[in-house]
Amino acid sequence: MIAELRNVSKTYNEVAALDNVNLEIREGEIFGLLGPSGSGKTTILRILALIEKPISGEVYFNGTKVTERNIQELRMQTTMVFQKTAVFNTTVYNNVAYGLKLRKVAEDTIKKQVSDVLDLVGLQGFEKRYANRLSGGEQQRVALARALVLRTKLVLLDEPTANLDPRNAAVIENVIDKANHELGTTFVVATHNIFQAKSLPQRIALLRNGRIEQSGTAAEVFSSLSKTLASFAAVENTFVGEAKFSAGGTTVVEIGNGVQIETTAHVQGKAQVFIDPREVIVSKKPFASSARNVFKCRIVEIVDAGKVVKVKVDIKGKLFTVQITRRSLDDLKLHVGSDVFLTFKASSVQAI
Repeated sequence: MIAELRNVSKTYNEVAALDNVNLEIREGEIFGLLGPSGSGKTTILRILALIEKPISGEVYFNGTKVTERNIQELRMQTTMVFQKTAVFNTTVYNNVAYGLKLRKVAEDTIKKQVSDVLDLVGLQGFEKRYANRLSGGEQQRVALARALVLRTKLVLLDEPTANLDPRNAAVIENVIDKANHELGTTFVVATHNIFQAKSLPQRIALLRNGRIEQSGTAAEVFSSLSKTLASFAAVENTFVGEAKFSAGGTTVVEIGNGVQIETTAHVQGKAQVFIDPREVIVSKKPFASSARNVFKCRIVEIVDAGKVVKVKVDIKGKLFTVQITRRSLDDLKLHVGSDVFLTFKASSVQAI
């Protein structure tokens, strides 16, 4: 066991952030902390990083209890990457080498380790570029490289992809997975992204109000579809239904009133599906498409959301939300009461 929390509680201004948390992190695993903002994810990370101290309970590293005597030594075994990426106003090389220089590592060794880790995160050739001029995704990779180059036993990541687009988020997830497999690095990843929590870690803990409500493998946690998970995941176009495999190799989820949604996700039994409002096409007439989901419906509400418009439609008593541009709304001459068609691909439907 690389790290362990035993009966740990923490308060801030008399408000409980953690309430009697017990947690075990196994060496060589990716462990996910899943929960909404304020659930206690970051507090757990800061306690594991030995930045914060619990008001009660005990923290262990490799079986050794953390005390005032050994805290500085044990702190060298872990490093944390914060949610808000912070890079120094200097080159990528200097950013990544900074921690090694503080530890007085030999210059030749620093050059080798920086080169290796930049190759790992896909930033080879970026050594002389200024880190603060890079894109958000590249800066996040610099921050991750700065943590990995120290070769600590435990790396703690606080919402590592929260501010990134899907492509850059996938790159970061790939780097984490690669470092875990190639370097044997143990990761604890705090996230509010249920799909990331489902695919990236080997085990996860579901948090709510400072307590761990459920823990286990991703399959175990997501298969039960607990009330906590369901309420946390309650976003636009979220539906619960019964999933069955179809003859065509996809999955059909019956969400009620005869409405069936087709998805490429492999789930069976009780399931929860999510459709991103941006992934849905609105049209006045059905059009030829490979998309498996096509529904005729009626607009019941139009909400101005600034640069975009959210259109709510009724499909046999089920409300869907679609996000389109104001220009599309005007071009299609849409209004409350208009009959329209919704089209979205089976691959756009996420399911747990």
